[in-house]
Amino acid sequence: MSTEARNKAIIRQMYEELFTQGKLSLAEEIFAADYIDQEAPPGQSSRGPEAMRQLVTMFHNAFPDITFHVEEAIAEDETVAARVFWTGTHRGNFLGIAPTGRTVRQKQMHFIRFKDGKMIEHLAIRDDLGLRQQLGVLAAPAEKKSQVE
Repeated sequence: MSTEARNKAIIRQMYEELFTQGKLSLAEEIFAADYIDQEAPPGQSSRGPEAMRQLVTMFHNAFPDITFHVEEAIAEDETVAARVFWTGTHRGNFLGIAPTGRTVRQKQMHFIRFKDGKMIEHLAIRDDLGLRQQLGVLAAPAEKKSQVE
């Protein structure tokens, strides 16, 4: 198996087993001790496998039915780009937002660097604005009427 194929398989395993199923023991296997999450939420650890266990626990407490889906993964050398979305029902506190009972879907794009078969760095682009709108804590922008006469 090529390095690229192995790394993409690890990404899929991470989202299926760690993030969706909550298999926290997997963090030690796939994250390097010096792993850094450049996108860690405020107040969360950003270093090592423990950072990922905390993040997964936070998500599962807030969205007990959370499910992650990898739509596409592209690898080059030791970097994987993955287009992902997740769905879940907001049943617990999430980043200071009290439970709303709403079901949400968030699109994300992740860039993960590997070294020796383990993840060492994570960067992401997420639709946080859309997520907050779905949770009802931010209003969606009002449609503008055409100014054409």
